[in-house]
Amino acid sequence: MMESIKKLREMTGAGMMDVKKALGDAGGDEDKAVALLRERGIVKAAKKADREAKEGLIVFRISPDKKKGALIEVNSETDFVARNSDFQQLVANFADALLASGAADLEAFKQSALEGETVESALAAAAGRIGENLVLNRAVYVETDGVIGGYVHNNGKIGVLVDLMGGSEELAKDIALHIAAERPRYLKREEVNADDIEKEREILTNKALNEGKPQNIVDKIVGGQISKFYEENVLLEQKFVKDNTQTISALLTAQGGAQANLKRFVRFEVGA
Repeated sequence: MMESIKKLREMTGAGMMDVKKALGDAGGDEDKAVALLRERGIVKAAKKADREAKEGLIVFRISPDKKKGALIEVNSETDFVARNSDFQQLVANFADALLASGAADLEAFKQSALEGETVESALAAAAGRIGENLVLNRAVYVETDGVIGGYVHNNGKIGVLVDLMGGSEELAKDIALHIAAERPRYLKREEVNADDIEKEREILTNKALNEGKPQNIVDKIVGGQISKFYEENVLLEQKFVKDNTQTISALLTAQGGAQANLKRFVRFEVGA
């Protein structure tokens, strides 16, 4: 059996699980197994695997109790396919499967069951039907004691999940919308790499000196620019997109006198 699997993998470029299933369905007949792989679009998909897939779709799912969330990105070669109903249904099915499976990482999710086959096999078969290279790029499952909020923006090109403690579902959604629009790189200042800040400070200092700024005010100029870096890149320090008179940090402390705690966020953007 293992020799046949190895032979068919080399012959077709298909994955081990796909070949094993095809051989089983074909009763061990290698020719029939190859025919099944071709019928399922897996051989055809393998030949497309080296073509770039930079378009695609992001979908999220949240459980009815708001305690579990799934965010997934599947890429296609063209935006035309990303708007194809077959492709969109595939991604929606994947998001449902991820929420149900609670897979710990992308590789585990690829081997998850989906309507009698693996997610990986379903993707390969869809690539064969659609005629483009399709890539399951990212998949994240989140579970919380608080509340999960989600948002998808720009026709499925940007998606966000938020894990919020001590806040409402509406607040979680608002913060997810903000993250989609404002692209924070970090949740809080402590997450910013100290070496990166020092490199940024050195670059800004040299730039100011090269521009002829007096040495005695360079530190003040650079300090202001570093503060601006934090304000632009750290979520808690950003101005709330729906009310720029308060930061996200201030928004979290204004919940009926209770302090809401934003534990984490995940942001996907197609092509980024």
